Amino acid sequence: MPHQELSREAILKALKALSDELAKEDAKGELCLFGGTVMVLAFAARLATKDVDGIFQPAQTIRRAAIRIAGENDLPEDWLNDAVKGYISARHETTSGNLPQFPNLRVLMPTPEYLLAMKCLASRIESTEPEGGDVRDILFLIRHLKLKSAAQVMEIVSNYYPAERIPLRAQYLVESLFLEGRV
Repeated sequence: MPHQELSREAILKALKALSDELAKEDAKGELCLFGGTVMVLAFAARLATKDVDGIFQPAQTIRRAAIRIAGENDLPEDWLNDAVKGYISARHETTSGNLPQFPNLRVLMPTPEYLLAMKCLASRIESTEPEGGDVRDILFLIRHLKLKSAAQVMEIVSNYYPAERIPLRAQYLVESLFLEGRV
């Protein structure tokens, strides 16, 4: 299946369908969204994302429902996935923010500081765009949090992750954003 970007409308439709599927099973679920989905839904900082990253409970029930929703809505089978698990911090701080809520699905997101720390930890850079990959999200979150220096950003990152887990490229990326005047 060709790469399909998920718009705000497509994500909301899928999450409503997920809530409806849970209702059919007389179940309640919780979904903590991460990455691009939060940038689309909570901050309107992007128009679309490639998938919905999250951690969710009850995991098997939600996985089965997500596969059914994929088939019914022409979405990739992994439109909802938990690949983000490798970036979860022991200091897992979440909020409902201004995210939409559904009758059978509670939706959460990381705090903006936690999301910034995760984005810095990943530090994915798209070589085709100067602000591709995680860079545009990092820039948005730095501005949103009104941070004034690379040191402030790295302090937030170190509040969520031990030093040995923070790649050097994260520090270089953050420093370059300030040195180049992009923030």
